[in-house]
Amino acid sequence: MILMGVSGCGKTLIGRKLAEKFKCQFIEGDDYHTIENKHKMKKGIALTDEDREGWLFSLKDRLSQSIEQVFVSCSALKKSYREILCKHPYETIFIHLDVSKDTLETRLNDRKEHFFNPSLLRDQLNTLEVLHGGENGFSVNSDQDPKKIIADILYKLNDEKYALH
Repeated sequence: MILMGVSGCGKTLIGRKLAEKFKCQFIEGDDYHTIENKHKMKKGIALTDEDREGWLFSLKDRLSQSIEQVFVSCSALKKSYREILCKHPYETIFIHLDVSKDTLETRLNDRKEHFFNPSLLRDQLNTLEVLHGGENGFSVNSDQDPKKIIADILYKLNDEKYALH
């Protein structure tokens, strides 16, 4: 499962908690960015599709190696990025953590020692393509308490469409 959304939406926090609950591995997507990508973002330079390509393929390769359920944090901002991430033999469910711009700005400004420059938020919001009807996934409101976010995700994952138990 891939927790997706713009920076500051809670992908890492919620992904770690879900992995703990399901007793499976959590993969931090940021760990797969190149040093060059991290430097660009720290300087407030938006990544291009070309910059993201190697990162997405590295994550896809990592997912291909997984033989058990994993939770991954990855912005997966565009449908084309999500298509790359699905090119492996296992089912991928996208969980879009949808959050208001005000909450995002607060979270990003409070976050310390992270390479993502808060000035890039507007670019990410403009780049974000919400999940389309044909994609395997759903959105949850991430403006709320993490316990409520997790409860909402678990409720949706219990739907027979996703068949997780």
